[in-house]
Amino acid sequence: MRETPDELRELQALLDSSLTRSTAHLRSIVAERTVTAQQLTRILTGMCTLALSTVTARGEPRISGVDGHFLHGRWLFGTATGAAKARHLAARPAASVAHLRGEDLGVFAHGTVEIVNGRGGEPAADWPELLAYLKDCYGDDAFDWTEEVVYYRLRPHWMTAYAPAVDKLLAASGTGRP
Repeated sequence: MRETPDELRELQALLDSSLTRSTAHLRSIVAERTVTAQQLTRILTGMCTLALSTVTARGEPRISGVDGHFLHGRWLFGTATGAAKARHLAARPAASVAHLRGEDLGVFAHGTVEIVNGRGGEPAADWPELLAYLKDCYGDDAFDWTEEVVYYRLRPHWMTAYAPAVDKLLAASGTGRP
C-alpha cells in the first residue's frame, strides 16, 4: 500500500460520493458489498488487467486491455505511443476503466487521463517514483520509457468497487483483514 492518509481519505470520499450519485439499481447491487478505500488499496496490488474504454473521433466506443497499476488511489496504465488508444486519449482524454476478477471483484471508474511520463511535455512530479515502480515490475530495459510508451494516470470523477466477500480477497492478497 503506497497511499498516504490524505490519499486514502480522498479515495474514500470519491467512493462514497460515487455510490451516492449512482442509480438505485447500481446501489442495490453494490451498497452492501462495497469496499473501503483502505481495503481496495490492499487488494489492488501489482499488475491488474484493465478494460480501458476510449472514444473515436466519430464518437464510437472502443475497448482494449491494458496493464493497470493502482498507485496512490489512482489507476496508472500505459500503451505504445502508436496505439489507437493513445491517439484517442490525446484527442479526447475522457476514459473509463474496469478491473474484474470473476464475480469476486469489480472496480469501475470514469475520469480524465493525464500523461505522467512526459511524452509530449514535462513529466509529472512523481514520475521518478512511478518509473522506479514500473521498472521493478517490468525490468529496467523493458521499454524506452519516454519514447516507446506513454503512461497515463486516470483522475477519476466517479469510482465504485464491488466485492461480495472482501475478507476472501484480502486473505488472497496476503494483507489480511482491515
